[in-house]
Amino acid sequence: MAIDQDAVCIFIPTLNEAPTIGPLVTTFRKKGFSHILVMDGNSTDATVRIAREAGAVVHTQSGKGKGEAIIEAIELIEQPYILMLDGDGTYDPDDADAMLEPLFEGADHVIGNRLAFPEKGALTALNHFGNEVINYLFKVAHGAYLYDILSGYRAFTRAGIRQMQLSERGFEIEIETEIAVEAVRNNQKTVIVPVKYGKRPGTETKLHPFKDGFKIARTVYRLAKINNPLFYFGLIGIIILIAGGLTGLYVVYEWMNGIERIPMTILTLLLIMVGFNIFMFGVIADMLLTFHREVMREIHRLRER
Repeated sequence: MAIDQDAVCIFIPTLNEAPTIGPLVTTFRKKGFSHILVMDGNSTDATVRIAREAGAVVHTQSGKGKGEAIIEAIELIEQPYILMLDGDGTYDPDDADAMLEPLFEGADHVIGNRLAFPEKGALTALNHFGNEVINYLFKVAHGAYLYDILSGYRAFTRAGIRQMQLSERGFEIEIETEIAVEAVRNNQKTVIVPVKYGKRPGTETKLHPFKDGFKIARTVYRLAKINNPLFYFGLIGIIILIAGGLTGLYVVYEWMNGIERIPMTILTLLLIMVGFNIFMFGVIADMLLTFHREVMREIHRLRER
């Protein structure tokens, strides 16, 4: 399907991307994209000057972080379709049409799957494994396997991105996680497109596998509170129940040896009661969420009619 390039905004959040931003903007302009927005996170190098000289419209965000850049850019973009990619040169502009085509065919959200064709050395074995673990954790917590929830190459309809209630203003892959969660929560039509992923040609990576992996897992779990309360509260309840079971085994063992542990017995009963109540709260919250979604689907059907 033909892409109307005048209806697309190329959105590039940047932070100290001077070695790569110029060729990236120039390539998109040669491909016929005239609406290129660079949202800069207060770079200390020549990123802003180079981007403007290459033909992009550049805004400096008021706060820090990729999340803040996305939230502020949403209010500025007027085109109905948005293609977002990092300014570090890891994503290939040649994949732009493949990313945009699903939007023109009715999709709301497109994710570029980096894990399909990574260049040798672009991802370490540890990073690749960590991405797969996060993707499966997301599936367990939110009920959808999106192949690469941490991808920085995405496409949206303007209506679709504005439907999302984004609040992660800082860390870049926390906002990417939240976008994936919001797409699932709003039942958006999401398409996965395999894309090429290259080594960073001019800047050092800002990511740290273990520390950032923990932050991502924490974000996936925290956002499940709204999208999947049974998982969120059920996990807490099960952990407390297990703790109660372990203390209970200790009490029974001591009792069989003729030693009474009254305080430990009381603690065991409290842990089991609290764990069970939290788990049941998750069950009830999940039932209410399911009912709410059914009501919203029916309202949507009535509006369409």
